[in-house]
Amino acid sequence: MELIPAIDLRGGRCVRLRQGDYNQETIFNDDPVAVAKLWAEQGATRIHLVDLDGAKAGAVQNREVIKNIVTAVDVPCQLGGGLRTQETIEDILNNVGIDRAIIGTQALKEPEWFHQMIEKFPGHMALGLDAKDSMVATAGWLDVSQTSAIDLAKQFEGTELAAIIYTNIANDGMMQGIDPGTLNDFRELARFKIPIIASGGVTTIKDIENLLEIEKDSPYVSAAIIGRALYEGTISLPDALERIGSN
Repeated sequence: MELIPAIDLRGGRCVRLRQGDYNQETIFNDDPVAVAKLWAEQGATRIHLVDLDGAKAGAVQNREVIKNIVTAVDVPCQLGGGLRTQETIEDILNNVGIDRAIIGTQALKEPEWFHQMIEKFPGHMALGLDAKDSMVATAGWLDVSQTSAIDLAKQFEGTELAAIIYTNIANDGMMQGIDPGTLNDFRELARFKIPIIASGGVTTIKDIENLLEIEKDSPYVSAAIIGRALYEGTISLPDALERIGSN
């Protein structure tokens, strides 16, 4: 089980939202590069970056900060938010140095295009499944579609997709843990034999232990993104990594 600290960027700062609501923002640090260095020093093997401004605008807005983060740490970084064109994906992979491009909105709106991107950048594309009541949300979670997360994921079964990142918006940033329904969704998604990254609601070591239990039967549930819990101290990254190591 890989633990991936999250850095959400808005206006060049490290922030967290509650349930994806741009009006419920907490600013944690004015220096995201220093935050990324801290997580890497504490043992993170990957960092999850979200361009919140980009998700809303439909194009990357924090490119300079993102590049500074990638340059400052020796671990791979993945990025979501505003990645809607092939040109943007090529830029962030080849010029910025991002390891994985996370696509949500365009995967729903243009699945054939996303298939082409997976073929063009095998192993470097991730599907961002942000769900509300198991239905896919898009455009920085501002819109909810009529497509279920499971149905969208199934369209990419058998491809060279690097990972599926599944977030239950209701849990994200709420510090209330991962609900049983979402844990079941992880099991369902694992059937497609694509690595599943759990996101949203990882609040305590108990949540990590629940994911470890699922991993025993569903090894494709292989990673978890942790955000607010790290910033508010309900999870210590070194302690959590030690717990996984002893499992």
